[in-house]
Amino acid sequence: MSFARVALLAVAFVVAAVVSPFSSAGSERIALSVAIDGAIGPASTRQFEEALDAAVKRDAAVLILKLDTPGGLVTSMREMIADILASPVPVIGYVAPAGGHAASAGTYILYATHVAAMAPGTNLGAATPVEMGGLPSLPGGEKDNGPTKDQKDATGRPAGDAMMAKVTNDAVALIRSLAELRGRNGDWGEKAVREAASLSANAALQEHVIDFVARDPAELLLLADGRTVDVAGRKQVLATKGLPVETLEPGWFIRLLAVITDPNTAVILMLVGVYGIVFEFTSPGAVAPGVIGTICIVLGLYALNLLPINYTGLALMLLGIAFLVIEAVNPTVVLGLGGVAAFLLGAAMLLKVEGPGFALSWAVIGPAAVLTLGLALLTGTYVWAARRNPPRIGGEAMRGLPVEILDWQGGEGHVLALGERWRARADEPVGPGDSVEVTDVSDLVLTVRRRDAENNGARQ
Repeated sequence: MSFARVALLAVAFVVAAVVSPFSSAGSERIALSVAIDGAIGPASTRQFEEALDAAVKRDAAVLILKLDTPGGLVTSMREMIADILASPVPVIGYVAPAGGHAASAGTYILYATHVAAMAPGTNLGAATPVEMGGLPSLPGGEKDNGPTKDQKDATGRPAGDAMMAKVTNDAVALIRSLAELRGRNGDWGEKAVREAASLSANAALQEHVIDFVARDPAELLLLADGRTVDVAGRKQVLATKGLPVETLEPGWFIRLLAVITDPNTAVILMLVGVYGIVFEFTSPGAVAPGVIGTICIVLGLYALNLLPINYTGLALMLLGIAFLVIEAVNPTVVLGLGGVAAFLLGAAMLLKVEGPGFALSWAVIGPAAVLTLGLALLTGTYVWAARRNPPRIGGEAMRGLPVEILDWQGGEGHVLALGERWRARADEPVGPGDSVEVTDVSDLVLTVRRRDAENNGARQ
């Protein structure tokens, strides 16, 4: 029995010695990294959410959020901030590479991260909210009852702009609350909102806006090691020194989302979709235009659903397109001009708010409206010309056709028309040898009359 026990202990020791290296290797913690490069929008939010999920599932020590952005949509920014504040994994905000920046929405996100850092040669700030979207003003135009040029507030906007005052104060409250939560400079944050102030990396460190300056991710993790941060309401000491860094690349869906959520791309998709379906209805059986048009419309509607759009503007755009389609089928000029006007007004009103990278470009909308009107007028010209041309097939095409009488008795007989024998009748006396023409076709019976009453008058 003692020998059996010794043998079992030996086997257990061997198994533990073999398995333990693999177990320790599998439990090694890592730092995940995700890069937000470009405007912050629905695609950026989705990419960050997926990165956070991956960090939680893989029990990552930290998630490095690498920022190089001009800003973006307020809605997407707030979603990312909410995810950071609720994250069980510490998030390190890192403005990089050299020459990059975290402007506008990027500044708020950096304030929200558990640890904030910048690479040398980067900057942040200019966090003033963008004005609400709407109709563009005419060059040099001013409101008659508005303030004078001298009546400006701290943001440089006309005094008395209640809407922008509300938006600005809300932004100030947000960045101050984030500064208080992370122990950063709230006064400078307010200055970045009200005065669009910006800072370089070293200046941001001196102003206590960031925690340190790091040249690369390895130095970033070295400097972050040992810091105590508040993660979802609990204190946590970071152990990041020497951690391997794994970069999470965006998938195909994120890349597609980044393309189609550009408002200009979404509008073009809608136009292509509408005209694809119109072409399918006018040329049944083509299949390809209908399939492509349907896909484009679905993608366009999905993209617009993710953006903060004004549904009145969308309705005006669709109404304008409908007017132009009707103009192509039934030219009236009025519908065409009204369609272009509705389309342009809808485009101007489409977005509730605009941000860097999320604004409708008149260089896209203008040519699209002109092209749409041109196609409608061209189609209307062809339709009008087709209406004026004589019919080529069917009963209408036989009206006025000369025919030859084969036999006749009373008011009925048979005639030769288009090389075929037809039954015919006439409301006037005719007979073989008379020159007659078709006046009507009913139930495969032709109605005929004399073509030349003067030459055939002797037969009456």
